[in-house]
Amino acid sequence: MAFHFPAVIQASRVTFPKAELWVPVVSGLYNQAAQNEINKLLRIAASLLVGDHGSLDDPRAEMKGWFELKTNEKAVLSLSLFNYAYTGGAHGITLQHSYTLDITSGKSYSLADLFEPGSAYVKRLSDLIRAQIESRQIATLEPFRTILPNQPFYIADRALVIYFPLFELTPYAFGFPYFPIPVYDIADIINPTGPLAVMAVND
Repeated sequence: MAFHFPAVIQASRVTFPKAELWVPVVSGLYNQAAQNEINKLLRIAASLLVGDHGSLDDPRAEMKGWFELKTNEKAVLSLSLFNYAYTGGAHGITLQHSYTLDITSGKSYSLADLFEPGSAYVKRLSDLIRAQIESRQIATLEPFRTILPNQPFYIADRALVIYFPLFELTPYAFGFPYFPIPVYDIADIINPTGPLAVMAVND
């Protein structure tokens, strides 16, 4: 496997009335076109999170944005963008969008891209998550049935981490429900050309 230097990630501060955002900026990539594409995607993603919250007209309104780096190795960059906003009501809401990217090409991976075409990855992941809900005794709002084909995810510590937005699976107080699935538990359905395949290699 060819060695790839990790991407250089810096935080760019963006402010506007009642809001402060820290947006990731990627540099140091060999492929300048890929670098430009990734940075464009991340700028748009940060803007979409702002838009998803709606108006900050309430005098008490405030917004904060930040990011967390999950994986930056083997030409795979996986990160999450967060945006918290209080726009009135009992409490604020935090939104999260995650992206897993190939730093050599700029490609952004969907959940389906991680698995062999035709594999029953939705059922397989749902079964693993259901088992975690039971073993971790997670209280859900409704009985868990299945993930979506495009369920949010990121890659961290050689694991696929599936998560759910606030209020979708668990009460607000629980926060984001995360379900880490080691790559070795799903190795038989991993796409050999996708980002999970390189994470499954013991090197």
